[in-house]
Amino acid sequence: MRHRVLGVLVLLLGLLLPLPATTAHAATGPQIYGAWHCSDDACTWGRVRTVAEFDAMNHWLVDRGDGRPSVNLVVLSFVEPQKLLRKTNDATTVDGVPRGMTPEIVDYFTSRGIRVMLSIGGITYTDEWDAALAEDATRLGLNAADLATRLGVGIEIDYEQNTGPNLVGLQAFIDAYRSRHPYDATGADHTARLTIDTAAGDRWLIGINRKATADWLRTDTPVLDYANAMVPARQPSTTSAIANWQEHVDGKPTYAPPVPPLAPAKFTGGLYISDQTKSLPECTAFANSLQKSTGPFTQSVAPNGAGTTSGMLGYMFWAAERPSTRGTGTQPPNTCEGGVGAGATAYSVPLPMPPLRQS
Repeated sequence: MRHRVLGVLVLLLGLLLPLPATTAHAATGPQIYGAWHCSDDACTWGRVRTVAEFDAMNHWLVDRGDGRPSVNLVVLSFVEPQKLLRKTNDATTVDGVPRGMTPEIVDYFTSRGIRVMLSIGGITYTDEWDAALAEDATRLGLNAADLATRLGVGIEIDYEQNTGPNLVGLQAFIDAYRSRHPYDATGADHTARLTIDTAAGDRWLIGINRKATADWLRTDTPVLDYANAMVPARQPSTTSAIANWQEHVDGKPTYAPPVPPLAPAKFTGGLYISDQTKSLPECTAFANSLQKSTGPFTQSVAPNGAGTTSGMLGYMFWAAERPSTRGTGTQPPNTCEGGVGAGATAYSVPLPMPPLRQS
């Protein structure tokens, strides 16, 4: 009888006690922790730089203060689409590629375990994307693939056309690129890394975002590796950053046609590290930064209709060195060891970048 009573008491206690913590979504640390890089001329990359001079302005990227890099990815921004299509040679461009995007600069990063990609486009070159896709989207994709082969890098699509994007042409570009560099789930082939930029949330670049989410970023039949949810017009608050990223996870079922949900494992979140007036905590003070305050969300956000694993892929920071002719930039003395670098330590960011989650 005593054993029966004890058993009932144990059962009642079990019902009253809270569920064990293991039922919560486990945190998934960032796999991607990268920076877009604009060189010293507001993203033109128009001149050849020596490695010594480049290092003097950018050493924080490869050394957070203890000899380890602050990031595991650098995206050199930007290649002008029409010039790449036509393989233009001019004062700032050689064979369609900015003069500053040299094998030596790529090796500066890759020799330290940092993956390198080149970004095609940017908001400045939206019209050039339109023109190049209309002229010969397939040839543009093939030229991009050849460029990736030549430098041993991946390619990012930054096509910021909000009204009537040429999605047929963009599909042809992707098909042509993939004909040379098929999708590689292992990530071992750096030239096979092909990504796309979307808006911070689902309410801008809607056509591109809808197409990418529905057809190119699926976990069952992936075409592109992942998307970057770019920075909004100004640095967001913690709550607005999270709200933007949650939109991608949820999709927009009320839109006509709807935007489907995106797997958390298929996108990164963008934050500013460079400001036109002052240094930001994201650059200088991890304890007060958005990459810290949003960390619980980005590491645990659950799928909501797409994907099976929780947590976004990580963070991308806009932008290293001199993204604007005005402002502080991230060159000395405004370097980012205390923000991005400290975050890399706090989050145990893997170097080199590991194979990315596929679902």
